[in-house]
Amino acid sequence: MLQELIAANLGGQPRGIYSICSAHGLVLEAAMEQAVADDTPVLIEATANQVNQFGGYTGMRPADFFDYVMTLADRVGLDASRVLLGGDHLGPVCWQTEPAEIAMGKAREMIDAYIAAGFTKIHLDCSMPCADDQLPLADEIIATRAADLCKVAEQAAKRRGNSKDIVYIIGTEVPPPGGAKEAIATLEVTAPAHARNTIDLHREAFALLGLDSAWQRVIGLVVQPGVEFDHTSVIDYRPAKAAELKSLAGEMGNVAFEAHSTDYQTPQSYTQLVRDHFAILKVGPQLTFALREALFALSYIEEELPGIDAKSGLREVCERRMRAEPKYWQAFYEVAEEQLPLYRRYSYSDRIRYYWPDTEVQQATTKLLDNLSPQPIPLPLISQFFPEEYREIRAGGLANNPRALVKARIRKVISAYATACWKQ
Repeated sequence: MLQELIAANLGGQPRGIYSICSAHGLVLEAAMEQAVADDTPVLIEATANQVNQFGGYTGMRPADFFDYVMTLADRVGLDASRVLLGGDHLGPVCWQTEPAEIAMGKAREMIDAYIAAGFTKIHLDCSMPCADDQLPLADEIIATRAADLCKVAEQAAKRRGNSKDIVYIIGTEVPPPGGAKEAIATLEVTAPAHARNTIDLHREAFALLGLDSAWQRVIGLVVQPGVEFDHTSVIDYRPAKAAELKSLAGEMGNVAFEAHSTDYQTPQSYTQLVRDHFAILKVGPQLTFALREALFALSYIEEELPGIDAKSGLREVCERRMRAEPKYWQAFYEVAEEQLPLYRRYSYSDRIRYYWPDTEVQQATTKLLDNLSPQPIPLPLISQFFPEEYREIRAGGLANNPRALVKARIRKVISAYATACWKQ
């Protein structure tokens, strides 16, 4: 399916696919509901930090995540054949503090687990140096390690009997995961010469390991198209700056571009990115940003309603847990003390997303949704805190319940991607 889509894009059709990079149930359900409405597949990806053979920060191994996603798809009514699962930045990233031999051994185990679980889109990323590597890490070493992991993936796929289903993404020139730590004003687009070198080195490394068949299933090269966001601002896509890079797409055979950190771009930018052969658009923080917007809005509604004796206190719980466990935001928000509450709650980089699995935050979220579920929320309050969704409810297109409101807010983000990828 992905190979056909990439071929169509490279052939001049304005077709692409957006990649949902989140493990939150409401986000995934919203994405699946969008796919059902559009009659399209949905691509969901897990990162090495998020899901690995040791559990990752979600506590899920690849097989657990696969089962979790398919359970949600069944609940939503999305056929399993239309759910595509990918692994992002699969390499030694989680074990950089260890020697390369040990880190790569764990990366091989992880790749094997992803393929065995049923993931079919694999981003091979060995750009991160390990404890005993010389710096800077040579491009040749990066490519050689990627080919090493590809061989493991091919062997695992052969055992599973689905080698032809596995597709690969290569390349590493991406924005920092979750957005930049510091304020940014300008951004350099990947130089075509660098992109060509990445392709050539990986092709050679694959060939040395007898992976010619796998090379035919490399469908994407990760590059920097000139899009990024920091805590409070967004750098928008400028087609003219990426014109030279765009022209390279015709030289790379069956390989299109994959763009990371496309969050918060305008609908027009998504449309142009797809036309310029950035056929895979990844989005993550903006989805949980929308989730947080909706849940916080519901918490304000909860405070206004009489008759709720035990309120959730969701916003206060989130703040308390973030202050008690600062490891997910402290190194990112290097601002004055008085600015920290604003950044913890509202930053584009959305470091609060790491706290939704926290037990106390989960309990507060569940309590909030349960408190607002027994009866319809008064329409004036929906108008105050969900003005766009209010109009949908009044028109009869949206149910008046808290979960529907949250997913509707998330789908407004996803729908801009869907329009660019499927409806041009």
